[in-house]
Amino acid sequence: MTTTPDAARPRIVAHRGARRVAPEHTIAAFEAAVANGADALWLDVQPTADDALVVFHDARLERTTDGRGLVRERGLRELKRLDAGRWFGRRFRGQRIQTLPEVIERFRGRAGFVVALPAGSDVHPGIEDRLLGLLALAQAPPDTAVASSDHHALARCRALDADVPLLACVGARVLAPGGLAPSGVLSGLCLDARWTLEADVQACRAAGLDCYVGVLADAAAAGRVGRWRPAGLVVASEFAATRGMIA
Repeated sequence: MTTTPDAARPRIVAHRGARRVAPEHTIAAFEAAVANGADALWLDVQPTADDALVVFHDARLERTTDGRGLVRERGLRELKRLDAGRWFGRRFRGQRIQTLPEVIERFRGRAGFVVALPAGSDVHPGIEDRLLGLLALAQAPPDTAVASSDHHALARCRALDADVPLLACVGARVLAPGGLAPSGVLSGLCLDARWTLEADVQACRAAGLDCYVGVLADAAAAGRVGRWRPAGLVVASEFAATRGMIA
């Protein structure tokens, strides 16, 4: 897995785009992130009623759209009619929910991708197969990673594709990084920045795992963690400033 454009610098991943300056997971947020120096985009996905995968964080629509209810209970055509930007500011009125292939096709060659899967087939039957199929259909770069806190979902992804980079999201300090999954399943871990120490990054590296750390709120926090040289920093804002602090 190619984790950094420059081996001496962590990959800077924009968490849901530049969500401090534009509504999260919209084209406006992704364009701002790329323009401001992000290396990759963090894309949360949710399944729709008609088996599409949309780039959206919450299970419900209320917080970031003018719709109501569960994403998985709405078809793609209905979701596309919703306004996903007005809640953030009047000038973002008309921003729409995007499908995963739409985002990849627009930004392929301009940014990398980390796709976060909320849950696996135990909750959304067949979602791993659909996700990997869509990544292939959209010609996602080979270093596009799938991240999830559902380790069963990651194991299913590995069974379907021997090469896809897989990141396990962990919300606590890790005693033995290499013991989180059977050998050969994971490419790396995504550790919660609130609990991560330099020793944890070193332990991941010693176990042969890439280490991503997030979500970092600002350039100062990202710069501090960046000096530990993890594979990636998942950052909420200030991508150019972060790059300058860790170059």
